[in-house]
Amino acid sequence: MLRPLYLMTLVVCCLPLLPGLGGVLLSAVSYLPVLGLSEPSLDGWRAMQEWPGTHKAIQLTLFTGIAASFFAALFTFLILQSCWGTRFWKRIEQWLSPLLAMPHVAFAIGFALTFAPSGWLFRFVALFTGQEQPYHWSLVQDSSGIGLILALAVKETPFLLLMSLSVLKQMQLDRLLAASQSLGYNRTAAWLKVVFPQWLPKMRFPIYAVLAYGLSVVDVAMILGPTSPTTFAVLVWQWFNDPDLSMLPRAAAGAISLFVLCFGTLLLYRLFEYVLINVWQNWQFSGSKTYSLPGRHLFKLIALLPFMMIPLLLVWSFALRWRFPDIWPTRVSTRFWEQESSHLIELATNSLILGLISATVALIFAVGCLEYRDKYHKSLPQLVIAVPMLIPQLSILFGIQVAIYMLPGQWHVPATIWAHILFAFPYVYLALDGPWKSFDQRLTQTARSLGHSPFKAWWQVKLPIVIPAILLAWAVGLSVSFAQYLPTQLLGAGRITTLTTEAVSLASGQDRRISAVYGLIQAFLPLVFFALALAASRLADPRRRLARHDESRESVNEFVRTKPDYKI
Repeated sequence: MLRPLYLMTLVVCCLPLLPGLGGVLLSAVSYLPVLGLSEPSLDGWRAMQEWPGTHKAIQLTLFTGIAASFFAALFTFLILQSCWGTRFWKRIEQWLSPLLAMPHVAFAIGFALTFAPSGWLFRFVALFTGQEQPYHWSLVQDSSGIGLILALAVKETPFLLLMSLSVLKQMQLDRLLAASQSLGYNRTAAWLKVVFPQWLPKMRFPIYAVLAYGLSVVDVAMILGPTSPTTFAVLVWQWFNDPDLSMLPRAAAGAISLFVLCFGTLLLYRLFEYVLINVWQNWQFSGSKTYSLPGRHLFKLIALLPFMMIPLLLVWSFALRWRFPDIWPTRVSTRFWEQESSHLIELATNSLILGLISATVALIFAVGCLEYRDKYHKSLPQLVIAVPMLIPQLSILFGIQVAIYMLPGQWHVPATIWAHILFAFPYVYLALDGPWKSFDQRLTQTARSLGHSPFKAWWQVKLPIVIPAILLAWAVGLSVSFAQYLPTQLLGAGRITTLTTEAVSLASGQDRRISAVYGLIQAFLPLVFFALALAASRLADPRRRLARHDESRESVNEFVRTKPDYKI
């Protein structure tokens, strides 16, 4: 079954992209016979360029996307050089999964409730300053996008830290640091001059993914980003929602322009990395051998922000009257929970169904492709992983939407499920790639030599060892599916609503209490599945079972030694 499963993965992840590409290209040249546009023209491109604020939106997108990616990579390196190999690093590894589990939209809602002019942060400041009116300065929807940059940098740092785990383990870091310190470099200088030139090229793909997401993000930018003008991705999304369907070519031209913008930025980053590491090498071996950089307490701050959002959302969901600068609501009520309870059940059910189907299918595909690689020594094409993570979702999904509308019948449900599988699969595959590479193949070979079939050897020998990684990868797929906004909105045709789509809609201008209710539930669901996956993986870990067996045997031996006269 490995070969058909491998081919099915390629078909599911690649084949629908062809009509998607054709759909967006034809729409960009105003060829939409369904709408009566049968003469190709460049009216869409001219309308895009003539729209007031387009160039400002592009500049704002470049600034926020590049700055957020830079700070995320900077925070990651500062934390690594300060904490790697220490006791505190073990705590960091334990907190990475919960940090990654929180969806971007839930974090953005909590961020807005914290840093708004009347947010919780300014209420604490008012305790010491005596301020009685909300501040005019704000990090939410500020014209420069500073709040958006900070939120994206904090949210993407745990992802880069997780990707750095396998990279640093492959570098034999202990030997590098020992050799560097024997030459007189202190720890920070060794990390800066020896580890960083090797770490940065190996982190190329994760940084690409962070860059592409920062440039093309829509949901978080709608909540935290500037509004006049908006970022270019949000502007294109507004064009897509224009009730005048004859303006779809303008939106298609914007989608292609967004793709070109992202691709050009990735090329510029690749050039910058090449010059920094391979051309301008003087900084690597000249200068001082003693440096000092912060970082140990930086992770505490980055971890504190997401975890602070949960109690903040909980308080806001029950707040009925909360005047500024009161630090606590003067009146609380369950009215908003009662008001939204029936709708929440429906939305949570839709999110769970989409998440369970997409995460399970993505997990089956990932396991099949990894087993196919081990057996036939043929890896999955990098394009299958790169396309969903590096190409803006608007650029892919709009063309697919146009192609689906040309088909007879209703295809919005299977199209939405397919989109969730497409965007969840790369993360599930990357989560399993490391454990599959580190698995010792001699174990299954030994089982085969004892007469077991290939499937029985995999089921009884390999599966118990990799089951913790499988459960965590499944939770990652669920978390990615829960966070999907554009695939559900574009391909669901407005007939499929989830917690994410409702949370984004409500956070754009509705009551803060209702936004907090939806943000809290959206953040709670992934955390529940991550907790269940962690608990199940610990119970299923064969090393843990062996350790418990050894402890039981040792306790029995100790009892027999201390009480030799005891009769059983």
